[in-house]
Amino acid sequence: MSEMTRWIDLEGAVNARDLGGLPTRDGGRTRHGRIFRSDNLQGLTPADVSLLVGELNLRHVVDLRSTPEVRLEGPGPLTRVPEVSHHHLTLFAEGGRHTDVDADVIDADRVLPWAERVLDEELRVTGFYYGYLRDRPDAVVAALRAMALNDGASVVHCAAGKDRTGVLSAMALEIAGVTRAAIVEDYLVTGERLERVLKRLRASATYRDDLDARPADYHLPRAGNIEQFLGVLDDRFGGVLGWLGRNGWTDADTETMRARLRD
Repeated sequence: MSEMTRWIDLEGAVNARDLGGLPTRDGGRTRHGRIFRSDNLQGLTPADVSLLVGELNLRHVVDLRSTPEVRLEGPGPLTRVPEVSHHHLTLFAEGGRHTDVDADVIDADRVLPWAERVLDEELRVTGFYYGYLRDRPDAVVAALRAMALNDGASVVHCAAGKDRTGVLSAMALEIAGVTRAAIVEDYLVTGERLERVLKRLRASATYRDDLDARPADYHLPRAGNIEQFLGVLDDRFGGVLGWLGRNGWTDADTETMRARLRD
């Protein structure tokens, strides 16, 4: 399936797509209609809700936004749909005042807790990503478990659908055995809609201060960010599953995720 058909076209979100159709290391493909990823969902229209809940069978929303983001922006219209369960699991490692859209400019002294600190732009963001795991391993594990629930489709989202959502999506795809190249490509696809994402965020006082005065391409997802993040987990823990195993993830959890995403 082509990349274009993975997009979920919504009126109130611009970075929503399906994690289905991606190649696995054993020659298979991930399943469509099981796990979606997105940017903020509080602007969804009634038509969007009908599409997601009615046609796409959405039953679980995994909201990675911080508590201040939810308070300032609102929980969104899906919270009023009785068929949909909500899992608010903040990773609480935002670089800006309320969100991680300013991850690229995090203080270098907080970046690399596992090694000597290096002033490299890709490593800055990698350290920020690793901070989610370091600071909130419980939320990371709980989010992945919620994404894998089997009574309907799930969607994981944050503000832009790039950083927090990108990390959780990459981990889910790694568990499912997706090729590393496809995981990186899925991370990069946000760049195709970044201008629209930033326009939406700049319209909100919650995010505007973190974004003003920086060009759109400053926030582009870069392959080295997610490659380095996954490489750190490979080197230190034997991979994503190694890290998860140290934080309460079980073989049964792995089988559940694989059953959700694999053909």
